Amino acid sequence: MNLPQSVGEPMGPALAGPVLLVSDLSKCYGGPVVLRNLSFAAFSGVSLAIIGANGSGKSTLLKCLIRLTDPSSGKIDILGQSVGDMGASALRQFRSRVGVVWQKHNLVPRLSALSNVLHGVQARLSGPRSWWQWAAPAEVRAEAMACLDRVGLADKALQRVDSLSGGQQQRVAIARMLMQRPELVLADEPDASLDPQSGEDVMRLLSDLARQDGLTLIVISHRLEHTLAFSDRIIGLAGGVIALDVATDQADPIMLRRFFDKPTQ
Repeated sequence: MNLPQSVGEPMGPALAGPVLLVSDLSKCYGGPVVLRNLSFAAFSGVSLAIIGANGSGKSTLLKCLIRLTDPSSGKIDILGQSVGDMGASALRQFRSRVGVVWQKHNLVPRLSALSNVLHGVQARLSGPRSWWQWAAPAEVRAEAMACLDRVGLADKALQRVDSLSGGQQQRVAIARMLMQRPELVLADEPDASLDPQSGEDVMRLLSDLARQDGLTLIVISHRLEHTLAFSDRIIGLAGGVIALDVATDQADPIMLRRFFDKPTQ
């Protein structure tokens, strides 16, 4: 088996245009419109925070980006491909190029941290060799260990993940994502279930890893301080539309606060 690329090295050629281009995106679940005519782009190496009160459409937008739900109208281009035009096989291949970090860690509790990280290789290696660390080829196991080392958990490799803290489990989930060799990273409030210090540590880790690898990071944020500290650009959703699009260093924290506190009608 060939694993020609180093840990963290993106797959595929660099794009001249935006990594993500959303055009007139709308989503309706049969009643009220959740998203209405969203248009924005994200370029290589940029950390983009998406903020908004509960019900503003943040998580729906993320699910549309990787087609966990289909938009009602509009177009999404990611990594040079039209997401809406993909068949089942192309969609699976596309998703293997996008790393996603969820609020819930989605780990296998009874397996070791190393085995959980190995699961990130399944787009390249199928079957039992990608299920457990003892069955994996030596080079794959070494890559998984390198991913754990990048998140500061190499010494926890053989521990069951249900013995780890919440912050450590989220780090294992990030290491598993790195094992995919992603070209784009999406994060859905990755700090939401963590205490303030662990949440800050996870956000700093994600931001640092993305910058080190030159990856675009799109993160749904629910904490103002993390939005300001770990993003280059901020998009604010309100009532399903883009109500704010600003460079982080030009953002007014007092004005931003309303996107976290104001309920969406």
